[in-house]
Amino acid sequence: MASALAHHGLSLQGLAPTAPDAPWPNTYGVWCDELADLGLSHLLGHRWQNTVSYFGQAASTQATHHRRDYGLFDKHTLQQHFLDQLQTMTWHRGKAAAVTHGDDHSCVTTEAGEELQAKLIIDTTGHNAALVQRPASAHAPVAYQVAYGIVGKFSKPPVAPGQFSLMDYRAEHLSAEQLGGPPTFLYAMDLGEDVFFVEETSLALAPAMAYDTLKERLQQRLEADGVAVSEVHHTEHCLFPMNQPLPDLNQRVLGFGGAASMVHPATGYMVGAMLRRAPEVGDAIATALAHGAVGEELAKAGWQTLWTTERLRKHHIYQFGLETLMRFNHRELCQFFDSFFKLPQTKWSGFLADTLTPFELVMAMVTMFSQTTNPVRGGLMGGVGTDGQLLLKSLIGSP
Repeated sequence: MASALAHHGLSLQGLAPTAPDAPWPNTYGVWCDELADLGLSHLLGHRWQNTVSYFGQAASTQATHHRRDYGLFDKHTLQQHFLDQLQTMTWHRGKAAAVTHGDDHSCVTTEAGEELQAKLIIDTTGHNAALVQRPASAHAPVAYQVAYGIVGKFSKPPVAPGQFSLMDYRAEHLSAEQLGGPPTFLYAMDLGEDVFFVEETSLALAPAMAYDTLKERLQQRLEADGVAVSEVHHTEHCLFPMNQPLPDLNQRVLGFGGAASMVHPATGYMVGAMLRRAPEVGDAIATALAHGAVGEELAKAGWQTLWTTERLRKHHIYQFGLETLMRFNHRELCQFFDSFFKLPQTKWSGFLADTLTPFELVMAMVTMFSQTTNPVRGGLMGGVGTDGQLLLKSLIGSP
C-alpha cells in the first residue's frame, strides 16, 4: 500500500514494531498468471507446471490436473521490491496505541507516547487491527483457516518430484473417528535440491482446529506413505479468520489487507488481491488529495475504492459458500471440489482470485450446481435456508 502511494510522490511515514528490512518469516503462494498480468513474475522464487489435487479418500484416488502454473514468492525479493520504492519514506519503530482526528489531519499515539500526524492513517496491522473499528456482528462465529507445515528434507519425496499439490484430501491414514471429524488436506511442493514443503491444512472451521491436531495428522499422513522427516529447516504456523466482519466503511482510519477483511472468505487467498487493489486505492487517495479532500472525505475515497458495491455483493456470496463448505463431511467436500475444478478454468480461477463479476460468479455457481452430486446439491440448498441472509445482502450490496 505504501509503495502504491509512493508512486504518486506523496510524503509517507511508516510505523512498525520491527525494522522494515527485518526478514519476513512466512511463505506466500500465488497462481502465476495473476502475477504475469501485473508484470511481477520476477518476484517468484519457484514455479510449478505440474499442479494437482486429490479429491477422495483412497490412496489410489486419481489426480485432478489443474493445468495452471503455481508459484511461490521469493520472500526476500518480494520484500525488497517494495522497499526499493520507499527510499524517501520515514520509518518509526513502535506500535500504535490510539488515534485522534482533527479537521484536516489525524494523530497516532504510539505505546511509547510518540505522536505522529498525517492527513490519512492506513492501518495494515492485520486481522487483529490496531486502529480499524468493526461493527458488532450477530453473524455466525468467526471461522479460521489453520495450517501446520514443515520445510525440510525427507527419507523419500513426500510429493512427486517437481510437483505442487494444492489440495490432497486422501485420508486412508485416518481412523474412522478422525475421518468423521472436520476434513483436512495436504498442501505440498517440491522446492528443489531434495527440499520439500508439506503443510496439513484445515480450510475453515469455527472454532479453529488445534495446531496439535494438524501436526498429528501430518505425521500420520507421512508415516502411512513411509516418509520420515530427516531435516527440519522451518516450521510454519498459519492462522487467519475467513469470515471476519467487514470494517466500518465510514471511519476516518482506512484499512488494507487483513485489517480491511480482504481475505477471500471461501478460499483464504489474499496476496493477489492486495497486489491488484493497492494501485487502485493509491490512485483514489492521490486524486482525492489533489482535489483538496481532507478528513472523512479522504478516507471515504479509499474505502469506496476498496469496497465497491460489486465487491460487497461478491463478498457475501463467498461467505455463503464458506458456511456451506464447513457443513460438508469429507466425502461431500471432495465431491464439491471435484465438481468445482471441472468448471472452465476461467471460471474457477476467477472464483479463486475474486475477479469475476457478480453475474459471472452466480452463473459459475449455477453451472456447478447442475453438474455436481446430489449430496452436494442438498448441502447447497440447505445452506439457502440457513444462511439465506448472506444471499440477501449480496443482492443489496450492503456491508
